[in-house]
Amino acid sequence: MRRRLLPDLVTLQTFECAARHGNFSRAAEELNLTQSAVSRQIAELEAQTGQRLFERVRKRVVLSEAGQQALPEVRRILAEAERLMTDTLSSGPVAQQLRIGTLPTFGARWLVPRLSGFLASHPDVALTVESRDRPFDLDEEPVDLVIHYGKPVWPGGVTSFLCTEIVVPVASRAVAARVSPDIGLLTSAPLLHMTSRPNLWSDWFALHSGSAGVWRGHKFDQFSMIITAACAGLGVALLPTYLIEQELASGALVQLFDAPMKTENAYYIVIPEARQSHRAATSFKTWILGQVGNRGTDVNRSGGLDATSVAEEPNLQSGHRKTGANHGV
Repeated sequence: MRRRLLPDLVTLQTFECAARHGNFSRAAEELNLTQSAVSRQIAELEAQTGQRLFERVRKRVVLSEAGQQALPEVRRILAEAERLMTDTLSSGPVAQQLRIGTLPTFGARWLVPRLSGFLASHPDVALTVESRDRPFDLDEEPVDLVIHYGKPVWPGGVTSFLCTEIVVPVASRAVAARVSPDIGLLTSAPLLHMTSRPNLWSDWFALHSGSAGVWRGHKFDQFSMIITAACAGLGVALLPTYLIEQELASGALVQLFDAPMKTENAYYIVIPEARQSHRAATSFKTWILGQVGNRGTDVNRSGGLDATSVAEEPNLQSGHRKTGANHGV
């Protein structure tokens, strides 16, 4: 490591602030510095990089091409430094840090309500849960474990099968009262589609009524919005029941037909290759497999998580560069 090439974090913070304001005086006010101090730090950074980072335009400063290229990386470095400090301060003397990546709706509706069980048996673990509707980059994002919907392929990670997914048609009581009991006539009702799974309804009709090409209706990019839309009476949704347990229990949504469909992908636990010995990650993996296994029969019957035996799906270490998509769950 060449120390002369390591940037000073204070200088990077000054650069980011000046770039955001487009004005050295405003940056000085925010940082409680003088304008000359800001100018001096920018000059030192330009000397270190050998690049002109700002151009003067009238009474403003604007980023040069080199400055525009540097800004995203500078912001990433500052965010990582802040995260490092907050993690250190929050961990305490004995806590293990566990950073979990998950899908937004899966995390909010299925995972988070169950986390108290894990924390009760692992009181020394401090959790950070982050959600994405796209695959996590294990090389760039410091996660210890990811819950992923797609294929068992992940660069830099070791995947373990968690469960398959089964979806069922549901609607509000008002919409259900207007829907024909004949599955073949369901196309007369508005259908709610997931934009990242455009063939879901078509596959379901092909399986249960021989119809295909059912594309009309309203489109959403998150299951959470489809759930809200179905509850509001916008149409009929095709959803995994593990995401709508509360709505089914309260009667806000009802299942229209006993016609489940197993989707083409599945859920997997992914632990980065460099985190295989991470004690909290392996403990969490064991715990969540138990959560699915303990409820597998009941959930499968109602159309949710199908806890197929883990022994049927061995751990797979990826050597490919292509990942399965998270499909906005």
